[in-house]
Amino acid sequence: MTFELDTPHGPARVHLHDPRRRRARGALVLGHGAGGGVGAPDLTAAKDAALEAGFVVALVEQPYRVAGRRSPAPANQLDTAWLAVLEQLRHGPLATRTLIAGGRSSGARVACRTATQAGAKAVLCLAFPLHPPGRGDDPTKSRLPELESVTVPTLVVQGERDPFGIPPPGPRRKLVTVPGDHSLRSAPKVRAAVADWLSELLS
Repeated sequence: MTFELDTPHGPARVHLHDPRRRRARGALVLGHGAGGGVGAPDLTAAKDAALEAGFVVALVEQPYRVAGRRSPAPANQLDTAWLAVLEQLRHGPLATRTLIAGGRSSGARVACRTATQAGAKAVLCLAFPLHPPGRGDDPTKSRLPELESVTVPTLVVQGERDPFGIPPPGPRRKLVTVPGDHSLRSAPKVRAAVADWLSELLS
């Protein structure tokens, strides 16, 4: 099921999978990377793992993508649009379901920055861009504070050769490295990591 939802920055598009599951264990809502869409291999792998685990899954396209632009909107606009979508989903097809928020790359950053306001019970980060390529030695370029701000269980799945860096694990943050780079094309490994983490959350 695909539909659009209004946000303060234009319509966003939602691809909702298995919305009629009556006994869903929760809902996983994922955002895309800065220059890509919701069909990225790692997003598809995470979606498949969540569906198999009994979750409803929503893949969200930001308004700038729906409008046909490739350059991402500013962070505050991304966050505002994301929260607007989550609010409508939680009062509509995802009502009463436990929410896990997440995304790949830029989408992971958005999910981290908004996790508390969104009421997420956990966060899934695929290819979190810890720093711009080649800038790992500049602490002012680190995005680690965005990860550190998350107070709920978090999974980071990262390519072992990711030029954007590899975040450290933390007290509530699990890190799984898989073969590959920032594109995370090792779909079976990503799917297994997400499946294992969801099983741990539900146990």
